Amino acid sequence: MTILTILHYPDSTLRKTSLLVDPKDATIPGLIADMFETLAIDGIGLAAPQVDVLKRVVVIDLGSDQDIPPFALINPEICWCSERTVPYSNGCLSLPGVYADVVRPEEIEVKYLDENFNQHHLKANDLLAVCIQHEIDHLDGKLFIDHLSKLKREVLIRKFVKKTQRSTELP
Repeated sequence: MTILTILHYPDSTLRKTSLLVDPKDATIPGLIADMFETLAIDGIGLAAPQVDVLKRVVVIDLGSDQDIPPFALINPEICWCSERTVPYSNGCLSLPGVYADVVRPEEIEVKYLDENFNQHHLKANDLLAVCIQHEIDHLDGKLFIDHLSKLKREVLIRKFVKKTQRSTELP
């Protein structure tokens, strides 16, 4: 397994739409294993575009304090959302150190293929629902900051750019 390089904002790949995965794609098991290895360093979810692969693949590991084992979603599609929305703090491995509350549906139902290409339907709420929605956004070329007001987004981007510039200037 390999730890993959995570792309950071403003890399243009993060703004591209990912392609559906063909069940005959022999690269997917290795990609999923590498994504889990990469995710183990930090984070709870990772989408393939974040590691420069434009395929509709997501891995999620909410950690041992949750009662949900790590799993992969191939070609995930949200097929139902509750009307009730809730704010939830979002962060992103592609925008390290940036956090903001994003309002999203409280519950979702998602259909997806697992790593063996078996079809599943999953009803999710709380952190799992937020994580799935966040990662599917990546597959569609969106970042969590796109859900914020223009002013809030610009402030966070300025802080991120300033922080990034300072860290690259240090000896």
